[in-house]
Amino acid sequence: MTADLWAPREEFEPDHEAFREAVRTFVSRHVAPNVEAWDDAGLVPREVWLEAGRQGFLGIGLAEEYGGGGTEDFRFRMVLIEELNKVAAASMAAGFAVHCDIVIPYLADLCTPEQAKRWLPDCATGEAIGAIAMTEPGAGSDLQGVRTAARRDGADWILSGSKTFITNGVHGDLVIVVARTDPDAGSRGFSLFVVERDMPGFTRGRKLGKIGLHGQDTAELSFDEVRVPADNLLGEPDAGFRYLMERLPLERLTIAVNACAAARAALAWTLEYTTGRTAFGKRVADFQNSSFALAECVTELDVGQVFVEACVRRWNNRTLDAVTAAKAKLWCTQMHKRVVDECLQLFGGYGYMSEYPIARAYTDARVTTIFGGTSEIMKVIIARDLIGR
Repeated sequence: MTADLWAPREEFEPDHEAFREAVRTFVSRHVAPNVEAWDDAGLVPREVWLEAGRQGFLGIGLAEEYGGGGTEDFRFRMVLIEELNKVAAASMAAGFAVHCDIVIPYLADLCTPEQAKRWLPDCATGEAIGAIAMTEPGAGSDLQGVRTAARRDGADWILSGSKTFITNGVHGDLVIVVARTDPDAGSRGFSLFVVERDMPGFTRGRKLGKIGLHGQDTAELSFDEVRVPADNLLGEPDAGFRYLMERLPLERLTIAVNACAAARAALAWTLEYTTGRTAFGKRVADFQNSSFALAECVTELDVGQVFVEACVRRWNNRTLDAVTAAKAKLWCTQMHKRVVDECLQLFGGYGYMSEYPIARAYTDARVTTIFGGTSEIMKVIIARDLIGR
């Protein structure tokens, strides 16, 4: 009998496992049968977002007064991430991560009471899908290169510029836009604005073609003299860079959690394949090369999983720092790439066929060492902490 890579882990308590059963029902009914069609269409339908909202999966960390689950225990998000990756729904997992772990926390932390009442209930139900617009054609990891700018016009702001590689860019109803508001203040001259779907001057460019995450709507966004009401400024003016830095640990933790879940899924598919397929009269898994490769993969995964779960506990205790989150993202995303590559090799020619989940997982994995801060940026953060600037 082969190992069950999805066996219950000590990290989870009965409430998490009960939640997992509800997620599994949702995934089996609404997600698993449609993953390939969504990849072909380049989009996860809004109806599925609404169903996830009805099930309470989008606002887990939101206060109950806004329709949320009222718990900030990130292990519930881990459950959802794992169950989506188990059925190769990496595109949905990525879209949900931006909405649930970036946009909603920004709004929950920085909104005024009036803004919270306007936006958060619809975020919990899926009626408003969130996106965050940081990256520009000429500015990726280095936010100092951001050219999108907003200037005062009476009580309002006039926003102009363009963004690219925006996750949920097609569906996005509420887009948190990073813009320069004081050109002479360096990193202290950025602000965050919530741009709503129908604001005049806000347009979406082409849906971008990617080598992976085909079902995730990634788009270019343009802002042509968009009049943004003062009530749509998020937080204090010129405090945007600080807000971004304060919230990067959760984004990077989410990516690390997802990397472990995706690697586990790939390894589970490979274990099933290699123990069920024979060559030269014995199971593929019984060849020494195959068994050693599987052993290395599961060891790397388990090492990463233990560290990630420790980071989740620290997040729940509000003690997760930026350096530790960078270490988790660096290790887990690199591990994810190695594991999926090794697993695809064990599938042989079938691993190169897009009808197999392992093939899609291979291309989906490639971006994880890039978005949320590249591996090179993670190394800079870690090295500065270790040896000083």
